[in-house]
Amino acid sequence: MTPKIDFDEINKIVKFIEERNLAEFELEVEGFKIKLRKNAPPSAAPAASFSAPGGPAGAQEGGILKTADLEPGGKADFHLIPSPIVGTFYRAPSPASLSFAEVGDVVKKGQTLCIVEAMKLMNEIESDVDGVVKEIFVENGKPVEYGQKLFAIAT
Repeated sequence: MTPKIDFDEINKIVKFIEERNLAEFELEVEGFKIKLRKNAPPSAAPAASFSAPGGPAGAQEGGILKTADLEPGGKADFHLIPSPIVGTFYRAPSPASLSFAEVGDVVKKGQTLCIVEAMKLMNEIESDVDGVVKEIFVENGKPVEYGQKLFAIAT
């Protein structure tokens, strides 16, 4: 007998993992095996790294990126907004709408910056700091990975 695990049950497992903030989940039922991992493998490059054009990458400290080469004449502090989930990145709520944020926009904590669609659910990604959008790392409609940098916000 083949186990009946459908999309809705997998969706429930994903919600279970998110609610309990689990890093990894594995289930095996009658020959059916599913393994979900929230974090990128340790061998992967750090998700929140930024390199200025023609300049070296700055030192990262807990989501804040510091580099002397991003703005002429001094240091700039950038807060990186990573993707909390795997999905598809959208800059606007619909194809006919304006983008939530553009480079140079002033944003407030709690303001929606983009949507990441995962399993047909539209997840609004909000800024967790006040600042100015300095960089948008992902093109509209492109897939994103968990922890992948989406925005650099100058604080």
